[in-house]
Amino acid sequence: MDIKVLGTGCPKCRTLEKLTRDAVEELGIDANISKVEDIMEIMQYNVAKTPALIVDGRIVVKGNVPSYDALKKMLS
Repeated sequence: MDIKVLGTGCPKCRTLEKLTRDAVEELGIDANISKVEDIMEIMQYNVAKTPALIVDGRIVVKGNVPSYDALKKMLS
């Protein structure tokens, strides 16, 4: 699984990254997680509001931080 956390480094972006890493570890998912902070690269995903979460090329979160349980559901 390829997971990208899009965000410029704001507190919400950091929270989404931490929750994502925690959920992947708890679920035992084999995933490559990367943080994208470059605004030009973020714009290539047509995301106007961050944080955003891209899973295997598909936007699953945009503009908010989901609850931990909701995030686990999205990833499983």
